[in-house]
Amino acid sequence: MSENDLQAEQKPLKETYEEDPEKAQISLSAKGEEQSDVRSCSVDIGRAMYEAELHEGAAGPGTGACSGDLLLGALAACSQLTAQAVADAFDTDAEISTAVHGDLDLRGTLGIADDVPVGFQDVQLEVSVDGDVDSETANALQRYTEQYCVVLQTLSNPPEIETEWSFD
Repeated sequence: MSENDLQAEQKPLKETYEEDPEKAQISLSAKGEEQSDVRSCSVDIGRAMYEAELHEGAAGPGTGACSGDLLLGALAACSQLTAQAVADAFDTDAEISTAVHGDLDLRGTLGIADDVPVGFQDVQLEVSVDGDVDSETANALQRYTEQYCVVLQTLSNPPEIETEWSFD
C-alpha cells in the first residue's frame, strides 16, 4: 500500500463503526485438531492453516513452531502492523521492526516442579525505528502503538477465559 492508502481505506470503516457500533463487533476463532503424531496439531483460523508442535524441550521434534512461538509471533506481528499503521498515519518515513522474546521454565509445563509456574515468566517486546523521527512523533508512535496493539493489550489486560469440555 502506498502512503495514506491505509487511512483512505480505513476512513469509511471508521465512519460506519461510529454510526453503527455493532458493525465493529467481530469474532475471531481458531480450531486445533490432532494429527497422526501426538506431538503436533493443525490450527485452522478459517483463512489459513498453521502447524504447531510440542517444543523440543517437551519431547517435540523441534522442527516447527510451538504454541509459545505462535503466541510470541502474534505479539510481534500485531506490534509490527500497528506500528506501521501509526507511522503511516503520522506520515513518518521510517523502517520499523519488532522482536519478541519470552522466558519460561519447562519444569512447570512438564509438571515436575509445583513451585514453577506454567507459561512465560516474562516477555520482552523490542521495537526498532530507523529513520528521521523527531521526539514528539517518536513518543506518539510508541504511545499509540502500545495503546492500539490488540495482542499487547490482551496480554497486558487479560480477559476472562471460559473453558468448556465435552466428552462423547
